Amino acid sequence: MNNKNILQQKKEIQSDRIDWTTIQLEMKNKLGHDIYESWLRKLNFIDEFSDYVLLSVSTRFIRDWITSRYLDQILQIIKSHKKRINRIELKIFEKNDESLKENLEEQKTLQYKNENVSFIKDSYLQYNRIDPNKKFENFIIGPSNKLALEASKKVIENISHYNPLYVYGGVGMGKTHLLNAIGLSLKNKNKVMFISAERFMYQFVKSIKSNEMVKFKEYFRNTDVLLIDDIQFMNGKEAMQEEFFHTFNALLDKGSQVILSADRAPNKLSRIQERIKSRFAGGLVIDIQKPDYELRYKIVKNKIEELNIFYSNEIIVSDEIKKFVSQEIKNSIRELIGAVNRIASFSRIYNKKPNLSDIKIILKDLLNFSENKVSIDLIQSIVCKYFKISKNEMLSSRRSRYLVRPRQTAIYLTKILTSKSLPEIGREFSNRDHTTIIHSVRTIEKLKKLNPELSSNIDSLKNKILYNKENEI
Repeated sequence: MNNKNILQQKKEIQSDRIDWTTIQLEMKNKLGHDIYESWLRKLNFIDEFSDYVLLSVSTRFIRDWITSRYLDQILQIIKSHKKRINRIELKIFEKNDESLKENLEEQKTLQYKNENVSFIKDSYLQYNRIDPNKKFENFIIGPSNKLALEASKKVIENISHYNPLYVYGGVGMGKTHLLNAIGLSLKNKNKVMFISAERFMYQFVKSIKSNEMVKFKEYFRNTDVLLIDDIQFMNGKEAMQEEFFHTFNALLDKGSQVILSADRAPNKLSRIQERIKSRFAGGLVIDIQKPDYELRYKIVKNKIEELNIFYSNEIIVSDEIKKFVSQEIKNSIRELIGAVNRIASFSRIYNKKPNLSDIKIILKDLLNFSENKVSIDLIQSIVCKYFKISKNEMLSSRRSRYLVRPRQTAIYLTKILTSKSLPEIGREFSNRDHTTIIHSVRTIEKLKKLNPELSSNIDSLKNKILYNKENEI
């Protein structure tokens, strides 16, 4: 393509650019004013290319939040105005960041320079999602993942020395972070492909349908480093396993590095060809264990510090809360980070420092406080014991003042600690009408705001209910 044609192509693209103001208005209408003002207003339109748009945000936190919750919906809004757009690139740029200009020029250069890149190749590239923020430097280390980290670093030093590298562990243990960090470290000097097993399967099927299998094989077999996440999702796909087996062998024969992650050991993979499992087991197999308390505490502290950078130190979490969350949420790093995000949101929404009682309610599902463990009978018993009345007195029709407040308190606690409906709660309190239940809940909510002592007493009751010996996990 000569310079004249390139300039003509640039003019055509620029004349038909997306109206970002219109897109913003539509995002506000479809996703809601609060979401738009809190998050989506922070999106800045940078440029538009042949099949994608480049947007910017100021921090990694905003980017991750938008990506996980709203990116698909934003893409659909953009596609309604321009059908050829099939993805969004989100970059992190501070205001007046000089790298923005440089990056943009690089994007444009690639746009017009690589005219000979095939469509199928482009379709792979758009899923080669190496996150620049998931690197070794911010991977928090503990005894449970130290070996996996060291093995990953050895791969960087000497490609194909440990081949394949197979990392396995439960959901949310940091496997994807490690694979991403390896890809990030090697991508400047090597052809790196980081793809999920699910996406590999999608591209395989797509290539068969479009008679592009030659290009499929060529692309994957010519890479220097192939990273495949969640390899267990290849189960049962015989044709794809056959192709993967030959691709795998071709890469090893030419000295390329293969790195895989899964949720279980190679010999535990179901509906995977034995010869493939044998190849996996013949490399370096590393297990990421559940994080111990020290690692979980480091992660909680690190995440709170990260959020405070974004929120200008608005989030105040006591050491007691940090230790409690680290102690109670044991199974997944992802759940742990999710818990911290909830606490941060609560702190900002209510503009208060959360106490232990608040945390137990906020994280009720993560702490396994289900309605099966918090029964209405348990609530009634603890409230009666606290107010020194009998259960028969509480459930009676008597309206004495010394009975009304405990009864209303028990009804309120039942409403917030279980998922029972108003009629169900009414039946458990001597067939009281649902309007009585509503009145009781509203009365206690109002009194809590007016009476700090009462509010503290109810928080104490929450703790007794949630951590009663009958209710321990």
